[in-house]
Amino acid sequence: MKLYNTLTRTKQEFVPIEEGHVKMYACGPTVYDYFHVGNARPFVTFDTLARYLEYRGYDVEFCQNFTDIDDKMINRANKEGITVAQLADRFITEYYVDADGLNIKRHTYQPRATETMDAIIDLIKSLEEKGFVYVIPDDGVYFDVSRDDKYGKLSHYKLEDLQAGAGERVTSFEGKRNPGDFAVWKFKKEGEPFWDSPWGEGRPGWHIECSAMNRKFLGETIDIHGGGCDLIFPHHENEIAQSECANGKPFANYWVHNAFVNIDGEKMSKSLGNFFTIRDIVKHFPYEVIRFFILSGHYRKPIDFSDELLTASQTGLKRIETCFKAASDVKEGPVHKAKSEGSDADKAVLAASETARSEFIRHMDDDLNTADAITDIFNLVTALNTALASDETSVEAITAAKDTLAELLDVLGVKFPEEKSVPDEILKLVEERAQAKKDKNYAEADRIRDLIQSKGYSVKDTPEGPKVEAL
Repeated sequence: MKLYNTLTRTKQEFVPIEEGHVKMYACGPTVYDYFHVGNARPFVTFDTLARYLEYRGYDVEFCQNFTDIDDKMINRANKEGITVAQLADRFITEYYVDADGLNIKRHTYQPRATETMDAIIDLIKSLEEKGFVYVIPDDGVYFDVSRDDKYGKLSHYKLEDLQAGAGERVTSFEGKRNPGDFAVWKFKKEGEPFWDSPWGEGRPGWHIECSAMNRKFLGETIDIHGGGCDLIFPHHENEIAQSECANGKPFANYWVHNAFVNIDGEKMSKSLGNFFTIRDIVKHFPYEVIRFFILSGHYRKPIDFSDELLTASQTGLKRIETCFKAASDVKEGPVHKAKSEGSDADKAVLAASETARSEFIRHMDDDLNTADAITDIFNLVTALNTALASDETSVEAITAAKDTLAELLDVLGVKFPEEKSVPDEILKLVEERAQAKKDKNYAEADRIRDLIQSKGYSVKDTPEGPKVEAL
């Protein structure tokens, strides 16, 4: 498998530190609000990467954090008159509602920054002992970027070109040794939560939180670190600096970043006010469609968000679902004359099934190319529909191809939207239509069919009897 490594700006063969085992970290949400579809993209992308690595036989140890203390959280909690902890509890609960809806697996570790304070303080102590941090009175403890001769290696910025303000909190630069120095510990201010530390009461900087959680749960060197491309600088650059200066070891061997979700050519973000939360979108499109939409584009390419594209994804997913359900409903078929040899129709669909699997793996091995992997799934659907239309295809061959389809969908974490239960009123109309057809009263049958459609359902006649579905 090859992954594009932001650190080297090349696609590289993935070789884990420990054979058969992968340690992966991805930056999680800051839990002060519902997450939007731009936030959802990395969550879905790295969940899919973990799923695929597991499919390929790796044992995956995956950590995704919750940032539950930062300026945004403090400001919102103060505005609502609640504690930061109460705000975090609320939106971590809401995160899981949307994450579960998107079929994002619960990770090996999902720590909160506030529950990792000892590890954060220990990491800052390591940096202090080695001379990488200094104290600005009445402000905080800062990392000295000039002490790290490799600073900028991820973003490929030169230290002299970096703009001031790399820290989370906007402050004056008085007392800073370099404009790009950033806070690892911030002394307490009025109305802010705080913790004890050797440097005084305060709270951690954003960047040190992820470095500490990485070290605590996965160790000093990990295989893969992921996140959105907006985190390359300053967040991930600063993570590397802190971790490698404290530990004296490489931090992550592969840095994987997804591109933005755009609206009208601009990045979707809360700061620009052009965002749509997942909770808002599911009022119009199911969670399953949103995940399918996200995976329909290559993770390193920007994707445009629109109702039209979501509708196209919904139509595509429905096509796969219709095929899968038709294959699942086949109960019996022709018996082969020679048990050792299948019909030409059997051979065709089984060959298509094997081709779909091998091409799916080839594309996923090529930098997690989910877009082409979905094309492979559609190719299998086409072959399976052809097989379903032939009376020479056996149940066994159809079932084998259907199982391959289920296998590939599961790797992507793609499910079908749950069917709504059909109201008794509709079921009664379906029975009345069936009786009208039995009585050869076709005009009445058509009238009832149209009535059923006007109520938001369709009815189709199949060898197994009438089937009713929500439109």
